[in-house]
Amino acid sequence: MREKLLYALGVIAFAILARDIFIIAGFPPEVAQGNAFKIIFFHVPSWVAAGTALTTALLSSILFLVTKNFKYDATAVAATEVGVAFLSVGLATGILWARPIWGVWWVWDARLTSALILWLMYAGYLMLRHAVEEPTQRANFAAVFSILAFIDVPIVYFSIRWWRTQHPAPVFFSSGGSFPPDWSAVMGWNILAMVMLACVLVSVRLQQEQAQREIDSLRRLAHAL
Repeated sequence: MREKLLYALGVIAFAILARDIFIIAGFPPEVAQGNAFKIIFFHVPSWVAAGTALTTALLSSILFLVTKNFKYDATAVAATEVGVAFLSVGLATGILWARPIWGVWWVWDARLTSALILWLMYAGYLMLRHAVEEPTQRANFAAVFSILAFIDVPIVYFSIRWWRTQHPAPVFFSSGGSFPPDWSAVMGWNILAMVMLACVLVSVRLQQEQAQREIDSLRRLAHAL
């Protein structure tokens, strides 16, 4: 039943994205940015999906430290891996947008710099897990690291409100921004589809993580015998 639900969510997510790609292709060029503005319909949803995954990792890490239940550690690493994947998409789409609009691939403004630091910190989380072999110690270190790394998430979000920056002011989730209703609707559907896709990927990765842990446990038992 669970696998069927995951397949259904995945199919629905891809169907929404496919439909929206067709709709977005038909939008007229934006006055100031031309067709490059269409990247925002994938840039913003990827960051929302990343934030959802990293929030899941944060809560799971806290729950592990409180309960010492390894299912929360497994959820944390699964959510972090998916979060890093969507962070990569967010950074890549931002770079693709910057080149035609700013004339450069990258600028060291507050939003971009804090976003890159966020990616590096969570990549470091994954490296830490590979560096520590003892399961309990690894889970404890990783949980603490995940909580500390999450501090940068609100910094990334509020950076363009706290500091003067080259990054454009927010046009979503802000009283100062505005989008035509049909554009906003497509953005909302794309956010929903990306979050659904993130949930599917976390669930699949969690199943793999749990299976791998069972295999590792059996191997340790066999060596002990």
